[in-house]
Amino acid sequence: MTDQGTIVHIGGYTAHSGGRGDGIVAARRDRDTGALTPLGTVAVTPSPSFLVRHPTRPVLYAVNELPEGEVSAFRVGPDGDLDPLGTRATGGAEPCHLAVAPDGRHLFVANYGGGSVAVFPLDPDGVPGERSDLVRHEGHGPDPQRQEHAHTHMVSPDPGAGPLLAVDLGTDSVYRYDLDADSGRLVPRAPRVRTVAGTGPRHLARHPDGRRAWLVGELDGTVTAYELTGEGALHQRGRVRASERAGHVQPSEVTVGADGRFLYVANRGVGTVAVFGLAGELPELVAEVATGGEWPRHFALTGEHLYVADERADMVRVFRVDPTTGVPAPVGEPVPLPSPTCVLP
Repeated sequence: MTDQGTIVHIGGYTAHSGGRGDGIVAARRDRDTGALTPLGTVAVTPSPSFLVRHPTRPVLYAVNELPEGEVSAFRVGPDGDLDPLGTRATGGAEPCHLAVAPDGRHLFVANYGGGSVAVFPLDPDGVPGERSDLVRHEGHGPDPQRQEHAHTHMVSPDPGAGPLLAVDLGTDSVYRYDLDADSGRLVPRAPRVRTVAGTGPRHLARHPDGRRAWLVGELDGTVTAYELTGEGALHQRGRVRASERAGHVQPSEVTVGADGRFLYVANRGVGTVAVFGLAGELPELVAEVATGGEWPRHFALTGEHLYVADERADMVRVFRVDPTTGVPAPVGEPVPLPSPTCVLP
């Protein structure tokens, strides 16, 4: 029997969204070298562009990024195989992100095209029930092409008792919601956090200390630092550039290392991962490493290794992260995979 800790699942775009994949791919990870060995497609499902696991059950969830969005659930087998548990409509177009509440009782989904957040109760086995809420954002930003209306891009539950944060690219906002666990409905917590106009906030990363967070702006190529209060408020501390490279910079994923010393940001267009030190008031650029492709859509840190999914180069690149400097260095050859958009260790 294979140790599930060595199995990585990779989501991507299928022909439904102009991609070249067939669904969710499994790969075996060597804990020592970081090498990935693809095991093939383990779930044929349309455009599973983002994946997440249940905190305590062997269940994996995927958004299906379609004009009429769906979320699919799968039971994870010992060798990474996926057994379908059901599919639910998200109530909005193009869902692009999802997260499970820390207690494992609810699933949150960000509908990018619909500009909304969907909530699904999960039964004791992690199976989604009927949607319990759908909250739509209203408004727009200054970019007429990308911010013509709301575009929810991420949902981030608080690991403790704080509010759910919903990052909206279209309205330059981070919305805060409390969950009524009995009804499964979201209660807005005012006021919403407004970014600088035209930021186009995409993803947010929380520090392990629970007191800090960083938000990447997809449209203006920035990283905004926030202080998190006990009441769930976000106070802006300042902004830095996501990349020092010349050319088009479109940040995608952002993550804090497990020890809390470094922040990692993927930059599409220039094809880099930027590493920032977190010792000061604002992130300080330590290094910027080329990923070998132009469009690093997502990455995942696990152990000493960083896995970067390049959507347009059809590959996942493996890096080893220096434990002292925090800087990643490529290991081996890129792993060929069609249209990868999410790596889930």
